[in-house]
Amino acid sequence: MKLTVVGCAGSFPSADSACSSYLVEAEGYRLLLDLGNGALGELQKYTGIYDIDAVVLSHLHPDHFIDMCAYFVARYYRFEGGRCAPIPVYGPADTERRLLAAYADTPSEKSMSEVFDFRTLVPGRTLPLGPLRLTAERVRHPVEAYGFRIEHNGSALVYSGDTGPCPQLDALSRGADLLLCEAAFTDGKENLPDIHMTGLEAGQCARDAGAGHLVLTHIPPWTDAKVNLRDARSAFGGPVELARPGAVYRVGHRAD
Repeated sequence: MKLTVVGCAGSFPSADSACSSYLVEAEGYRLLLDLGNGALGELQKYTGIYDIDAVVLSHLHPDHFIDMCAYFVARYYRFEGGRCAPIPVYGPADTERRLLAAYADTPSEKSMSEVFDFRTLVPGRTLPLGPLRLTAERVRHPVEAYGFRIEHNGSALVYSGDTGPCPQLDALSRGADLLLCEAAFTDGKENLPDIHMTGLEAGQCARDAGAGHLVLTHIPPWTDAKVNLRDARSAFGGPVELARPGAVYRVGHRAD
């Protein structure tokens, strides 16, 4: 299983990165986790945009889903080869409505569903996605939000989405080869419950779950990422690093 970081900035794009988006590949199958501001352009560095097999959206804040509007344009109005067949898009219950509202002027209320097969995430349900198995759990954030565990051939990748510390993320992360965990807040500065993790909390989660590798992501441009990295390392003795655009991981071995 291969993970490519497409974008990893939190809240809004930084000068160096688009917002949250991650490409997971196994046996020729391509799963896209989130598609935030600026991510569709970056995605084209790593795969063809018409080669994605399914999209999973952790929640409906713009830094995690808004480039689905641009992806709709690319799929709906494609001239060469014709309009794309619908691909599965898993997300919260009102994903289609929110996308229609964000785009504001689709040809009809059914236009999105002509290229996206919208499916609602169910907490605790494990989905077969090609050779992958994806389990979603509700996590703690001001809106309906999910974390994910993705398994393939005995290896496990966990993506926190946006969340504060919670038992659901702890359970998803247990024994994960790689924990891709948000660390938007700084310990001692923004310890607000049920919104985001600090670097320290991400480290504690990885330690308690027995994760093999921790990658910190969703760090906003106004946050000192090196402080969050230091805090995470103080709690977790395994390998810890900051996500960066273009980083590639073999779960659980680093590819480049």
